[in-house]
Amino acid sequence: MALTPSTMLPLGTKAPEFSLPDVATGKTILLSAFAGKKALLVMFICRHCPYVVHVKEELARLGRDYAGKDVGIVAISANDAASYPDDAPQQLRTMAQELGFTFPLCYDESQAVAKAYTAACTPDFFLFDANRKLVYRGQLDDSRPGSGKPLTGKDLRAALNAALSGQPVNPKQMPSVGCNIKWKKGNEPEYYGQ
Repeated sequence: MALTPSTMLPLGTKAPEFSLPDVATGKTILLSAFAGKKALLVMFICRHCPYVVHVKEELARLGRDYAGKDVGIVAISANDAASYPDDAPQQLRTMAQELGFTFPLCYDESQAVAKAYTAACTPDFFLFDANRKLVYRGQLDDSRPGSGKPLTGKDLRAALNAALSGQPVNPKQMPSVGCNIKWKKGNEPEYYGQ
């Protein structure tokens, strides 16, 4: 397993467009579906990565805790399902149902959306403000598999709370780390492996 950090896309970057199928409903989810929300959280996850397995319950809790708030949340998996069948849409649907996700989990088969966001690892988090400018990218918190540190989501939750209250998000942000996105052979982005 290759331990890969976030690319740390520059703050202020505009949210790239996307149009992806939700694995649970089959509905197409567009960036514009979240228009009017004070914030938008885009999470790149998968099913098999031990780093996502470590945080999956907290991701589900985050969805429940912020369900009534003015934030859009979407999870995206871009892993090559041919090489990693645990990350195929059917398996992702099972994961979303088992965890009771309150947000869509989409499948990025072409991997174009992951590239547009410069997603590098699972999990990888991108939080945008009301103008869809990037205000946070980085770790959920400092807990890692086997670290013994409690899983609280404190870094991402602090950023979400600031964005929702119209306060500036602390610019001191730590990269997320996890398994690298499983790119299709020959489809690796230029930033891969940096």
